[in-house]
Amino acid sequence: MTGQGGEPSPLEKNRALLDWLEYQVVQVKNRIRELEIQEEQERRRREAAHAALRWKIQPQRSNATALLHRGDCTLYPMDGGFINREEAMIALAEPDIEPCEICRPDTGLVSG
Repeated sequence: MTGQGGEPSPLEKNRALLDWLEYQVVQVKNRIRELEIQEEQERRRREAAHAALRWKIQPQRSNATALLHRGDCTLYPMDGGFINREEAMIALAEPDIEPCEICRPDTGLVSG
């Protein structure tokens, strides 16, 4: 229903406003989802970069020696329990701990 002079009625104006606001809510929700995904990706990148600067020791198994891995090595995934550079150098000096042949945690460790 149109008001006087061909203008939209107050009801039509409010319905149009509601449509616009619902559109805006959908746009904002989509943007929030995008930002949440970006934040999660950035958090994972930071964690991976931090893990790459640390090391971890895979305990000795019955017939194998213990292994030293880079913190980001996927052959021995774990959460927490990382060791620092000095501790990794000490671990490499131990006769019963060997460096992982895949991630090569000893590369740059001793000379750096």
